[in-house]
Amino acid sequence: MLKIGLTGSIGMGKSTVGKLFADAGIPLNDSDAVVHDLYAGEAGPLVDAAFPGSMKDGAVDRHELGRQLALDPTGFKRLEAIVHPLVRKRENEFLAQQQAAGAEMVLLDIPLLFETSAWERVDVIVVVSTDPQIQRQRVLAREDMTEEKFDMILSRQTPDAEKRRRADYLVDTSGSIAETGERVREIVADLKMRIARGDFRNA
Repeated sequence: MLKIGLTGSIGMGKSTVGKLFADAGIPLNDSDAVVHDLYAGEAGPLVDAAFPGSMKDGAVDRHELGRQLALDPTGFKRLEAIVHPLVRKRENEFLAQQQAAGAEMVLLDIPLLFETSAWERVDVIVVVSTDPQIQRQRVLAREDMTEEKFDMILSRQTPDAEKRRRADYLVDTSGSIAETGERVREIVADLKMRIARGDFRNA
């Protein structure tokens, strides 16, 4: 079973591209969605213990958590120590389910693919990118986003140029959704051809 790693910096359109892969029939494990689920479940009390007051109405309040992290960026290490093992457990469960179902390939949407060395456990890397100005416009249009917060997030992410350099496939989301969808279908078709050819014997 071929494991495709999908990544891209904030505002590049990674979530949209993940959905397009799913629309093309590729099973998707979305790390962001998993974290949301964990924040409303088993990770909630653990995060609240490490960041008092971050849990509201039975789930982690991302805005409050973000506020605390902005005040003390060293907290990211504490948060990652709590969340990353739980996310990895869910990923392993997803992979086992898809393997049992006979999936030819799966997509692992991993925002910090390079930063957490997750690239080592995938067979192919797809990087989502766009023009920096488009990226900035998209991110700053988000609720509760500021220039300072955006710059802090970027500072913690591998630079886009480095991600592009290490990509097996690149998806540029500067154009329309239809154009992006066409690029995704091209990648899926190419991967299927390469699987049939035996390019990924160890996958």
